[in-house]
Amino acid sequence: MTPTIDRTGSPTSSARRAPPANTASGPDPDRPSERCRPGGIPRDEPSGHDGLAERVRLLAQHGITLDYVTGLRRVEDPQVYQECIENFIGVAQVPVGVIGPVRIHGDHAKGDFYVPFATTEGALIASYNRGAKIITLSGGATALCLADRVSRAPAFQFQSLADAVRFVAWATSQLEAFRAIVRTTTRHGQLEDVRPTVLGNQVYLDLGYTTGDAAGQNTVTVASEAICRYIAAQSPVLPRYWFVEGNLSGDKKATSASLQSVRGKNVSAEVVVLRELLVGTFRTTPEMMLEYWKTAMVAGAWSGSIGAQGQYANALAATFIACGQDVACVSEASVGFTRVDLADTGDLYVSVSLPNLIVGTVGGGTDLPTARECLRMLGCTGDGTSKKFAEICAVAVLAGEISLIAALASGEFTQAHVKYGRRKSPQVRPC
Repeated sequence: MTPTIDRTGSPTSSARRAPPANTASGPDPDRPSERCRPGGIPRDEPSGHDGLAERVRLLAQHGITLDYVTGLRRVEDPQVYQECIENFIGVAQVPVGVIGPVRIHGDHAKGDFYVPFATTEGALIASYNRGAKIITLSGGATALCLADRVSRAPAFQFQSLADAVRFVAWATSQLEAFRAIVRTTTRHGQLEDVRPTVLGNQVYLDLGYTTGDAAGQNTVTVASEAICRYIAAQSPVLPRYWFVEGNLSGDKKATSASLQSVRGKNVSAEVVVLRELLVGTFRTTPEMMLEYWKTAMVAGAWSGSIGAQGQYANALAATFIACGQDVACVSEASVGFTRVDLADTGDLYVSVSLPNLIVGTVGGGTDLPTARECLRMLGCTGDGTSKKFAEICAVAVLAGEISLIAALASGEFTQAHVKYGRRKSPQVRPC
């Protein structure tokens, strides 16, 4: 029997959770409100000097300094940007905020984290911040980096299908030779596998690499070029022509193939959110959030969505900009699945799965001063930190999914955007 559910109360059937047996007055250390939680981000005067100073002081108490982000220091030498841009004329100003702390029990990310977001969307950080808070008060989220692979897919044209098949037989026998070639082009990248696809007289070789702490697109391009030149010189069946990327790898686009395997880092995160927090803080119930999730899943399938999620791109774009990532990779990184279910305790289980999270903590824009400060805020500088960063990104995504579903389930989604996303006073212009 399907329970009757109202928007802000509990279900009227036996699915209602039983009240706790201990109803004695006084502090209860097991209650979420009594649990130890690091200082939350002050929200008074969100854009004023006093609020800014208070937030910076709070972060400083945790050893986080943001001299470039806050403008205390400036980049004086434009050569700093030389490997990141051509025809340099200046910098775009995107405001940076912070959410947290969010508690993470990861394979690589362990502890409480303040996560930097760079965005111009009002209400975004407020939404993610309340998601981070409810995750922490529920005991924290689990996060795991399940796989790590970046690919290039060179394409080769032959005279016939028979030649293409003969080439595949030879190419798949050359894995060790290909690996030796890769080692001459990079100290950190390694070729893991070769997956051929034959389409008529064309062959695509999906070359799968690990790239250490780098996001890896440049690394795998240089390595793949070297492999292609070896093939052109050594293959018993010579291609008529070849391209270092045949558009099969899923680079900078959402694809079903990447969804089913991995491009970048395959990361999942989960949390069980306590019912009393949803009712008391978000003014909704686990049952109502589950109903909304089912509604959204149907609509996503009907619309042809690759994956099923609410707003992965919001967290990823904001974190990517703040932390010097290749922002265009949000196109594939934001593909994934959000799952919602009722736990046996009557609480709410929520998970996110991101199979295409292209992130790095070295190289590219990660060396720019503001990006370095934001990565340092997360403890994601130095060797072996890219998987930690990926797990933090996944939990930030999880916070947003929880907050979004709760806002829509409670009927407060529109009011939140009116409150935080619209100007209440005449626009202030700097010039």
